[in-house]
Amino acid sequence: MKGFKLIFLSLMMCLPIMGVSQNYELSHGQKYQKIKFQLINNLIIVPVQVNGSELSFVLDSGVKNPILFNLTDRDSLQINNVSEITIKGLGEGEPIKALSSSGNTFQLKNIQNKDQLLYVLMDKSLNFSTSLGIPVHGIIGYDLFRDFVVDINYSSQTIKFHDPQQYVYEKDRKGETLPLSILNKKAYVDANVFLEDVDNLPVRLLVDTGSSDAIWLFEDEVIGIPDQNYEDFLGKGLSGDIFGRRTKVNSIKLGSFALRDAKAAFPDKSSFGAVKNLGNRNGSVGGEVLKRFNIVIDYTNEKITLKKNRLYKNPFHYNLSGITLQHDGVRYVSERITDGNGVVKDKDNNFGNVQILFVNKTRLSLVPEIVVSGIRAGSPAETAGLKEGDVILVVNGKSVHRYKIQEIMQMLDEKEGKRIRVLIERYNRDLLFSFVLENLFERKKP
Repeated sequence: MKGFKLIFLSLMMCLPIMGVSQNYELSHGQKYQKIKFQLINNLIIVPVQVNGSELSFVLDSGVKNPILFNLTDRDSLQINNVSEITIKGLGEGEPIKALSSSGNTFQLKNIQNKDQLLYVLMDKSLNFSTSLGIPVHGIIGYDLFRDFVVDINYSSQTIKFHDPQQYVYEKDRKGETLPLSILNKKAYVDANVFLEDVDNLPVRLLVDTGSSDAIWLFEDEVIGIPDQNYEDFLGKGLSGDIFGRRTKVNSIKLGSFALRDAKAAFPDKSSFGAVKNLGNRNGSVGGEVLKRFNIVIDYTNEKITLKKNRLYKNPFHYNLSGITLQHDGVRYVSERITDGNGVVKDKDNNFGNVQILFVNKTRLSLVPEIVVSGIRAGSPAETAGLKEGDVILVVNGKSVHRYKIQEIMQMLDEKEGKRIRVLIERYNRDLLFSFVLENLFERKKP
């Protein structure tokens, strides 16, 4: 299966209109509930109990109803009032089968909804856990944003879900409040982009916490793709792969906040065949921009408050090597025991338990296998000879099984001009490849 990054979950589904689910509620007298989240590949991962089972969900402001797409690590999960449906989403593939289920209990600490509608995807290939490096079972969005003022602190990786009736805005000269437009259960914000030939171009963008990308723009008569661009695999929709052109804009401006040389992508129009009406939106703004702010999203009063945080000046991340990685099963690694007792703890419990055997002074550990799931044509890695399916063993002298998948990607894409040495396994042979990371925007347009 071609690898993917989870970068675009909004506008992925064309679903039948079902009954309205019950609202989420805080415990009696409680003003807000604070939740700790994980920030992985610019995505917010929150713990959610579904009918008593502990699961992990991406908090996605671009999705209407909760969707379950990966239950491979669960023995069982009870869902109620089930019927079969067919759905169509972004991508170039065929419609897929899914289940619709109502009357489910969702709980986030003291927040509860006893009549939640959800959808379950039956396609096993739609498993984002392999790319993110931790088990992720689904996505959840609109129902929580509808019922609370959602205060996302990307710096501390915490969210406060406030009772809208009791929430009081604090005066803060460093923050800025902008209007939101809520349409068809989704939030839109007005922004300005500065392109090669057009300065200060007003655009309307979907606010999409479920996208790990920076901004997506739709090409039209006014919005053109900058000359410096390259073809790239942008992500995976429900109905197949999404391709487009990767580039950057001179800047994107939200209120008075201007982010220069911002990463941008222009998806191919063929990816939107299932979406009959894009409205007057010009694209979306995702996690790589949103994480640079601490954000208060208020659907009730239709406004969003932005305040710069410590991530604001971080450079935008590009896949300089051209490699996409994912977990693909497990493998044994052999290491000399140097810690006395040979005990290994999987502190993050990311992908199952680590099994350990001892042979004299050698430790055999069962670890996730990291494979090249996608590779960009013409990229430094492809030119060097790397291929899809190669098993990554070592990057610049570091054994990859010691690191999370996002840390390995950082090793591969550290900075332009950096020489990368990768030891891989291919057909039971170990091979060493070397390449230099290049500036993606010094190439001429193909």
